[in-house]
Amino acid sequence: MNFQQLRIIRETVRRSFNLTEVANALHTSQSGVSKHIKDLEDELGVELFVRKGKRLLGLTEPGQELVGIVERILLDTQNIKKLGEQFSNKEKGRLAVATTHTQARYALPKVVTAFKKEFPKVNLVLHEAGPTEIVSMLLNGQADIGVATEALQDAAELVTFPYYSWHHGIVVPAGHPLEAEKKVSLEGLAEYPLVTYQQGFTGRGRIDNAFAAAGLEPEIIIAALDADVIKAYVELGLGVGIIASMAFDAARDPGLRLLDARHLFKENTSRIAVRRGSYLRGYALRFIELCSAELTEARVKASIDAPAD
Repeated sequence: MNFQQLRIIRETVRRSFNLTEVANALHTSQSGVSKHIKDLEDELGVELFVRKGKRLLGLTEPGQELVGIVERILLDTQNIKKLGEQFSNKEKGRLAVATTHTQARYALPKVVTAFKKEFPKVNLVLHEAGPTEIVSMLLNGQADIGVATEALQDAAELVTFPYYSWHHGIVVPAGHPLEAEKKVSLEGLAEYPLVTYQQGFTGRGRIDNAFAAAGLEPEIIIAALDADVIKAYVELGLGVGIIASMAFDAARDPGLRLLDARHLFKENTSRIAVRRGSYLRGYALRFIELCSAELTEARVKASIDAPAD
């Protein structure tokens, strides 16, 4: 048994049992992948995969048991490497943070600036991605820390921490009729074409739920990934925007007005996530603490090491 065999088992599951993709991901040949799998099965004395001819269709019962063990072994192997790096060179290394555009643009700039002043030799990489992709990046080791509003808390393999809470706001061009309303209603809002986020991004689910609960079906003419695009189309007069309120800046958006929507849509909470059982270097823990002073090194470490509920 060797680490290459374990990597192949893990990658085979991740690549939906497509051995060609497994070979490409691990920079080897398909025949080599097949041989490693067969050698491991012979050594263990059990079949790990359900087969139809030469094709792999899924995991057998022992295969399902093995995958969990393989994930833990490879994670601990990575942890050992990080442990050595932590004590051999505490001030140098690489930190990968996967986050959405909204977080990268509006929530993290001050944190990143403070972090770079404190750790100038650490290569900080920000990956912009959707929430489900952020989960995948955390699970496969591409990212050390994830920041998003959706999806993170749904993955049992991740431990998450509240970062900050926020509300949606309504954006209209200056002089729009809604600006004269003391308190905008969902019914009044639904009379206009809407521009807001794509499903699965930046609290879009709470917007949809609010309209559905009121029995309304608004016309969403444009769904975008970030607030800058939404504001651009609102400014062109194509519709009324619904954005994360922190994405509005009166100085930068002089032709627009932000209207209160806290009474219309439920509060959202952005979260910080790391993989359960992972080893975080000191500067990674410090990055999290810079996001929220309540997330001390001791608290984060205890949560990472605690078993899943």
